Amino acid sequence: MKNEVKIHEVDPSLNNRRSFLKLSGLALAGAGLVIAGCSNNDNDNDMEDTSLPGIRNGVFDLGSGDFGVLTYAYALEQLEADFYTKVVNATNFNATFNPIERQVLTDLYHHEVVHRDFFKAALSGALPNPSSQLLPTLAFNYGSLNFNSRTEVLATAKALEDTGVAAYNGAGKLIKSADYLLLAGKIVSVEARHASAIRSLINPNSKDFAGDDIVTASNGLDAAKDPSKILPIAGGFITTKFTAKYLP
Repeated sequence: MKNEVKIHEVDPSLNNRRSFLKLSGLALAGAGLVIAGCSNNDNDNDMEDTSLPGIRNGVFDLGSGDFGVLTYAYALEQLEADFYTKVVNATNFNATFNPIERQVLTDLYHHEVVHRDFFKAALSGALPNPSSQLLPTLAFNYGSLNFNSRTEVLATAKALEDTGVAAYNGAGKLIKSADYLLLAGKIVSVEARHASAIRSLINPNSKDFAGDDIVTASNGLDAAKDPSKILPIAGGFITTKFTAKYLP
């Protein structure tokens, strides 16, 4: 269920690049929702099929194959949407960030909420039995993170965005459906813009937006990591227990 959220006002005179970032992200996810949400699974599957997400031995497992990857992405998008929801609703949001920073963070909030809701709708429309196979709404804990600290928020955003890009890059090889692969490619391109934007806020007018720590200098490629490498990182914020036994 989409969280209720108040959005702080932002300076309407901000440049068009920020507005384009917001609008392109919403249009992208909206278009993807039509395709993925209409996908059907014609196989007669049950919970013995490990490709299907669902509760096994009392714990929800993400499954494998296309459904497993989509559910994995849904979990990560829940995390990012929750994080930015808390960021834009922090008590001192307007005082903590300048107008450009507020606009970027608000745009990222909109993107991640749409991404989260897109995966929920897509899975609800495609899973054979979504009432038992749809990943539940996750709970999160950010520990001592101070959402009124510019340094802490941007550092956490950087970690989440870099991790998200590596997650999509690493999961691409696991997707069999051309439609789903296309949509994942569209979403990861938006996530990469997020990572670049956050890095530029932290260190303006530098090469950090595509630094050597994240883009390999020898081939110009971004990092790609398997779910087994990503989930322990994301799991530091997720308190709802689930497993990913059938993903690499």
